[in-house]
Amino acid sequence: MNSLDCDELNFLLDREGAIIAFQEKEQSWAGALVFSSEALARRFIAASRLEVAEVAAVASDDRESIAALIAAMKKRPIRYLLLDLDYHSGACRQVDFDGANLGAVTARQFTAAHQHD
Repeated sequence: MNSLDCDELNFLLDREGAIIAFQEKEQSWAGALVFSSEALARRFIAASRLEVAEVAAVASDDRESIAALIAAMKKRPIRYLLLDLDYHSGACRQVDFDGANLGAVTARQFTAAHQHD
């Protein structure tokens, strides 16, 4: 978990309390949108105009809560976290699941789906 370099994980939740995920076009799996700080989460919400009901934080060293979250996400097609996705650049870090734990962290770069003015 130390490779994440953050004290907490801030998950975006919809009105029903479900974790908000991003699924690439024509892909089977999705990634949960997670941020290393509430400020980064709020910045993404403002930039994307995403309808988010709540930002819920979990300590990154709380293995029991993380394991429970991973189990819940695996019931949906969510197989990794997208950490600190920048809405404008598309840069983030993908955190894979390793069983009931967080695993490898790799850099990801998405192509922005919107035009910059």
